[in-house]
Amino acid sequence: MQTAILAAGCFWGIEQDFLETKGVIDTKVGYIGGATQNPTYKDVCRGDTGHAEAVQVEFDENTIGYPELLEVFWNCHDATQVNRQGVDIGTQYRSAIFYLNDEQKQQAEQSIKALQTKLKKPIATQLSSAPTFFLAEDYHQKYVMKKRGLM
Repeated sequence: MQTAILAAGCFWGIEQDFLETKGVIDTKVGYIGGATQNPTYKDVCRGDTGHAEAVQVEFDENTIGYPELLEVFWNCHDATQVNRQGVDIGTQYRSAIFYLNDEQKQQAEQSIKALQTKLKKPIATQLSSAPTFFLAEDYHQKYVMKKRGLM
């Protein structure tokens, strides 16, 4: 099993996209990339902590590879938008890949380059080494499934 950490706007919908992906074992939503230790949703929503809403994805690399997981990531958001996704505006909604090792970094760089050749606008997705991932509050975990009454 491997782990990926990806930010693509509000974490609720992105988490659901990953949960519906074959090979994904589990997801957790949370906050990453900021200065505040143990931030809350309220803290992050202020937009001044530096954190992004993100999804930590546990996946079976025998079923889906990291490059294929990145394809799901690209397809579930607009990677050309800077610090926003749709009506959600702020640095907490930025597009970012937080790599956990050199192999993920190289594969993410290749994936970004390949996507850029297809798009007319520049890709805004940030690529950086993963700092501490802070879990979001319980009510955010599997939010869409809870709302649909599936949990």
